[in-house]
Amino acid sequence: MSNTPKKQSFLHGAALLAIATAVVKIIGAIYKLPLKGIIGDEGYSYFSSAYDIYNVLLLISTAGLPVAMSRMISQATSLGDTAQVKRVYNTSRAVFLGIGAVSTLLMLLFCRQLAASQEQPDAWFAIFCLAPCAFLMGIISTYRGFFQGQGNMIPTSISQVIEAVFKLGIGLLVAILILHLGGTIPIAAGGAILGVTISCLVSAVYLFTVFHKQADPEVLKLRQPGFHGITAKQLLAIAVPITIGAAGLQLLTVIETSLYMDRLVALLDADALHSPLADSLRLELLTADPTLTEAQLHSKVAANMKGIYNLSQTVYNLPNSLITPITVSIIPAITAQLTRENHEGVRETTESAGRITSLISLPCAVGLILLSEPIMALLGGYTGLKLELASQLMSLLGVSAFLRAVVLVTTSMMQAHGHPNIPVINMLACGVLRLLVVFLLVGNPAIGILGVPIGTALSNLCIAILNIFAISRCVAQKPRITANLLRSLLPALIMGAVAWGSWMALKHVGISSRLILCGAPVALAGVTYLVCAVLLGSITYNDCLLLPKGKKIAAMLRLKK
Repeated sequence: MSNTPKKQSFLHGAALLAIATAVVKIIGAIYKLPLKGIIGDEGYSYFSSAYDIYNVLLLISTAGLPVAMSRMISQATSLGDTAQVKRVYNTSRAVFLGIGAVSTLLMLLFCRQLAASQEQPDAWFAIFCLAPCAFLMGIISTYRGFFQGQGNMIPTSISQVIEAVFKLGIGLLVAILILHLGGTIPIAAGGAILGVTISCLVSAVYLFTVFHKQADPEVLKLRQPGFHGITAKQLLAIAVPITIGAAGLQLLTVIETSLYMDRLVALLDADALHSPLADSLRLELLTADPTLTEAQLHSKVAANMKGIYNLSQTVYNLPNSLITPITVSIIPAITAQLTRENHEGVRETTESAGRITSLISLPCAVGLILLSEPIMALLGGYTGLKLELASQLMSLLGVSAFLRAVVLVTTSMMQAHGHPNIPVINMLACGVLRLLVVFLLVGNPAIGILGVPIGTALSNLCIAILNIFAISRCVAQKPRITANLLRSLLPALIMGAVAWGSWMALKHVGISSRLILCGAPVALAGVTYLVCAVLLGSITYNDCLLLPKGKKIAAMLRLKK
């Protein structure tokens, strides 16, 4: 059998998810950036804290199980075993819904205690409003895992866009309405997050409808037990290590948040943090509310700093969101090829994933590092001391953007090849290192909250190195991972020089428009990168197949097979 059809299927599946992700991120920016302006850095901090708690519980049900489900369905589909497809679906659904129901109850019943654990007691209402999403995401993940296992990425893509649209419309409207009616910032943050819950409900209804319209009639007709013991053991054997790693990493993130907030508050309590921004925030908050106690004042100063960091994280996550479609698509693709013993196809697919990861993540990382100031001025609306901190945080996170992309794609490679335990061990070990670095650096008044992205960068670097080493030792096909991951480095560096130079030139001639200072260098950088990538061979014919009308694009760029 030829490798090309399957490879194109993998690339086009990734392309569909990438396009949907791009749309979702644009809508997300339209949602989160105005939201930050509506509820402020303090409210955005509460919003983010609720998400941190939710993500820990969510990952328990949606990290490993969808991967295991897509792998097993892909394998059964390749063998034509419709009975096994049905067994995997029914068993996965029972597990998803059980874990989702427990997670929802935990968030509803212990919302105040969870908020207090983050040193942000006022975040309780946001956690409460987000609680039903844990159960709804169990439903959503069941359907997405089924479709992805069969190589059909369209329902997942459309459902993601539906979620984003409803989250935007309802979330902003509710937040504005609450503040208009005299509600407090914490309640407005909870109202904004209510849009997320409603969007998940709409997405679940959509996927339910599509499943019953598009699923193989033979699969729907089969009458199998709702929960199959042997299938459950096979499912959990794949899912548990992945879940432990993902949930453990997210738990480390929650611990990290509590840790650095506690360290910041301790510095403020000890009167040791006298940065210009901290002093400015003290004055600003006391002017707005002279009745604040010292403890309340210090908590709000730390919350404002955290809010700036959280917005920087939102921008940092944009490049990695474009890598996720590759990680989702590569697992069922490689599983199917391994099932058919198509070893050459496995190697080519693995190398293609690494090459595309480089093509996307390297220019994004360089851009975030060198254009951090105009990016945060435009997207965050920051000026003065807040802009100074935001740009420093963004530059440090930019270093992690490429490293995190490498971690994501190499982890999915190991999972697809049947080695889910190795990246789990790597992530947890390096996560502990991250906590240690954050504890030491944030407690230093000269570094403060800048210690958080430094810890993130060091952790991602260590995980990436360990994962690449593990692939070279454990994967029989010996794909060229490092060479493909660094393939776009030179075009990205040339692009970075052009972007930084054009930004400085615009500042020198007195341009003050935030849109021009950010947009013009980014546009020029994009054109420069595309030209350099083509001339230096970073883009190949097969890379173009990632895009709709890929053959025509390759012909326009004069690329050959």
